[in-house]
Amino acid sequence: MDTVTSGDGTAIAFNELGTGPAVVIVGGAFSLAADGDALASALADVGFRAITMDRRGRGTSGDKRGSQPEDEADDLAAVIEAVGGDAIVLGHSSGAVLALFAASRGVPIRALFLSEPPFRFGVEEPAADLPQRLQQLVDEGRSAEAVVTFQLEAVGLPRQMVDSIRQSEQFASLVPLAQSTVYDAELTARVSTPTAAMLSVHPPVTILRGAQTFPVLVAAADRLAAELPDSRLVIVPESVMHRLDPGATARVVRDRV
Repeated sequence: MDTVTSGDGTAIAFNELGTGPAVVIVGGAFSLAADGDALASALADVGFRAITMDRRGRGTSGDKRGSQPEDEADDLAAVIEAVGGDAIVLGHSSGAVLALFAASRGVPIRALFLSEPPFRFGVEEPAADLPQRLQQLVDEGRSAEAVVTFQLEAVGLPRQMVDSIRQSEQFASLVPLAQSTVYDAELTARVSTPTAAMLSVHPPVTILRGAQTFPVLVAAADRLAAELPDSRLVIVPESVMHRLDPGATARVVRDRV
């Protein structure tokens, strides 16, 4: 992976695949750059240069204690600068929230694709102290408990499902990402309702969601589309239950830029 230095000196790792206009993929909670490989390949197949990145506190990227959403926006800006200074950005889940937040701060984005951003708009918000409690668990060496707490309180997964994940082989790969849950919880709490600046961004915005996904994500996507002037809501039937379909999503990007 290549690396670039973000505004606060943190190293951010990224990969590139294909040729053509740059599309930076910003993943959601617990995702690494490698989790975007299938989407990157699909984008490359339809004529794009796809960039996957490890957000700070994940994979081979660095970290800084006390990182804030502004730092993650700077990370995205640094990656965009490294790949040419202008890019399409495709964010999924909390990565979509980050992408819209970054655009509101003037990060040079040509077009935005926001896949199932978990905006709550003030409805059934997680507890305000969740980021602080997650950080305390990480600081105490209880990273597994931080992962579980995030899944239960921030994502809203049922206890039975979380218990099943904890007993699975997958769980061991989530524990090293515990610090990133603090950042995702802080980001989604800070802008759970998009700010005025986020609702007046200049890049064209396409909002994506599956026909079958969690009700909170349907509500979020539909309301965001209603409140973001000139945005377009696209239903992607192939994307099911918050799992973005690579091929179908790549075709939407191709057809919208």
